[in-house]
Amino acid sequence: MHVGLGAATSVDSIVVRWPSGGFSTHGPFAADSIHIVLEPGAEPWLTNGCTNADACNYEMAATVDDGTCFFPSAGLDCSGSPLPDFPTLATHSVARIWNEATLLSIRHDWARPTVHARNLWHTSALMYDAWAAWGADTIVGAQPWLLGNQQGNYTCPFDGSPDIEAENRQAARRLSISYGVYRLLQHRFVNAPRAERITTHIDSQMEALGYDTAWHETDYTNGTWMERAASLGNYLAENYIAYGLQDGSFEVIDYQNTYYNPMNWNLVMDEPGNPNMFFPNRWQPLQLAEFIDQSGNEGSNISPDFLSPEWGDVQPFAMTAADTAQFERLGSTYTVYHDPGPPAQINPNEETGLESDYKWGHTLVALWASHLDPSDSVVWDIGPGAFSWNGFLPSSVEEARDYYAVDGVPVALGVEPGHPFNPVTGEPYSAQPVLRGDFTRVLAEYWADGPDSETPPGHWFTLLNYVNDQPELQRKWRGLGEPLAPLDWDVIAYFSMGGAMHDAAIAAWSCKGWHDYVRPVSALRWMADRGQCTDPELPNYHGAGLPIIPGHIEQISPEDPIELRGPNNEHLYEMKIRCWKGPDYIGVPALQWAGVDWIRAREWWPYQRPTFVTPPFAGYVSGHSTFSRAAAEVLTALTGDAYFPGGLGAFPVEAHEFLVFEDGPSMDFELQWATYRDAADQSALSRIWGGIHPPIDDFPGRAMGEVLGMDAFLLAEQYAFPLLGTDCFEAGGYPCLCPGDFNSDGLRNLPDLLLLLVHFGEAVDVGGNGASPVLDLDGSGDVNTGDLLGMLTVWGQPC
Repeated sequence: MHVGLGAATSVDSIVVRWPSGGFSTHGPFAADSIHIVLEPGAEPWLTNGCTNADACNYEMAATVDDGTCFFPSAGLDCSGSPLPDFPTLATHSVARIWNEATLLSIRHDWARPTVHARNLWHTSALMYDAWAAWGADTIVGAQPWLLGNQQGNYTCPFDGSPDIEAENRQAARRLSISYGVYRLLQHRFVNAPRAERITTHIDSQMEALGYDTAWHETDYTNGTWMERAASLGNYLAENYIAYGLQDGSFEVIDYQNTYYNPMNWNLVMDEPGNPNMFFPNRWQPLQLAEFIDQSGNEGSNISPDFLSPEWGDVQPFAMTAADTAQFERLGSTYTVYHDPGPPAQINPNEETGLESDYKWGHTLVALWASHLDPSDSVVWDIGPGAFSWNGFLPSSVEEARDYYAVDGVPVALGVEPGHPFNPVTGEPYSAQPVLRGDFTRVLAEYWADGPDSETPPGHWFTLLNYVNDQPELQRKWRGLGEPLAPLDWDVIAYFSMGGAMHDAAIAAWSCKGWHDYVRPVSALRWMADRGQCTDPELPNYHGAGLPIIPGHIEQISPEDPIELRGPNNEHLYEMKIRCWKGPDYIGVPALQWAGVDWIRAREWWPYQRPTFVTPPFAGYVSGHSTFSRAAAEVLTALTGDAYFPGGLGAFPVEAHEFLVFEDGPSMDFELQWATYRDAADQSALSRIWGGIHPPIDDFPGRAMGEVLGMDAFLLAEQYAFPLLGTDCFEAGGYPCLCPGDFNSDGLRNLPDLLLLLVHFGEAVDVGGNGASPVLDLDGSGDVNTGDLLGMLTVWGQPC
């Protein structure tokens, strides 16, 4: 029931007459607030009904589930009407249908980026194997990945491609892909918090395709071609499940940690300061009043464990032992891929100011939080014509200090004047002036876990699907040759992206586990407890305290309002920060935003919900930065174009609708990107505005992603196109490449040279166990000096 108060700001009492005939009085209540009122003596905990919020017949008042919940079938809403743009065989490939089913499953599971990068990889690789197993009809010589091969310590026997008439090959692929992914999703998501929703979707998807879910046979050598195709799918699922149970992820115990333990006690978020932090360079668990993950699942543990600190033990795709370093701590061995070295540290007994890289990085997060208020009227032009990625990444904190500027527009956001024109239309990009406070808040929310909480690796699959749906896209491998069939394109694209996301998760989390680095909320509150480090003559001095930055970080003074200094001046000369005020200042999220003002530094809060605050794992290196840059490299290489189709990618944002935990944005606009790398950079920077990462977490992750993204793409390419780089014949799907443009961005420059140097000295192996033939410019069978000279011959020349 809605009660209007007119101009009044509160109501003293409300009298309710109940159906039983009784009366009760409730109040007082403030305006713009929501309350649940119960009849005296009622026992709401005995109310039966459907308690699953995803169900079509969800009852908000029900507290005891009576088993009546039902869910929409695949592609339909609760009324049975078709969902717009839902993929079917009439509009999309079967690979797209099952990729969307995987993404839906992820959205209804716990928000675990590592686990779901692995799920996306295994479903993508299974689809690729099911596709490759049925032999060639357009692409010559494609080789399966797990099927018939040994990966790590696991061998998957295969008796060879079943005999089949050419006209039935595509239908057989659809059967094998569908049964394989269906069985794998059944297994992987059986214990998901919203497993009913997942089961309903994938069961109805099989029914919509006309496939019998009761078929469990795995002997793919006998029966009709349809039975053999279905059995091959079941066989693939059986082997991917078995492979996953021994790949180092500890799936069998729900991915729990076996040797990692945190060094710090919990940071209690509802209490000021951080008295439980004894090791200020190390990760600290958070204790929340209530924990709800980014997929909306309520956790039973209000202090979540570190997610996947031992993920360096998981079997990767393209990374090898040559990419690792081994470290020992407390009797346990940590395997770290692409180790960037230790992050900035602080000595609690040393007197330092802003010259400390640790203090500079974490205070910058607090300073960027001053951008999160649309009422400050600061406007940025966020169109691609104003800012663009220029290829520069800091290699040290010294370079980063200018790159991540605080006042004005950060250099990290792009370089003026941006892209001079859209290369597809030939026209300049339109300006898009947007309030800075709207842009930064939307950026933090959009990139947090994806528009629908599919976690960062899943978010890049949604962007890949977005690219695939654009009418301007030509499905030409590396942008060359003849277009591929939709199923061929989707399968190989998912295979490439899945391998890159899986390797990005392993590399980033192997660093997180070993370096075990502190998050900003822990570091800032810990430094605030110590006071200020700028002037020994001022009160509350401590060498490990926060630096005074006028207008941003100061001491609480007698002139400050009572909310800061306290009723009895008990907070006088503590530190204060001008930043986003936090969730306590949001009464009704649909109507209010917190805004920016001075708050006690000991109560600093990242731009996150009070039930989440910060992901439950260490910061260094940023997973977002690693995932995003790896994905951008894959998208650039497979399309043969650095730009989105049509020269522009966009995501519309509706005023007062998009933000979740506070009102906003205040205006309609679009997130826009000219190139995939522009989008990746925005994703990386969003975590600073979100209060999640300091710069030291960001730029090493981006550098890592650039390398492993291309390595994953090149290896996937070796399986799908084993003769690429040694021969080209358009009729077999093999385009003639531009020599030296290894990443297919149309340029022969530093990123291509770095790729060649990474694999310098390696032998070429078309089976996927050595360097890509694409790098062997002189055809010698090795990546050597001849290839380096060939690279220098074409250096700087466009393709």
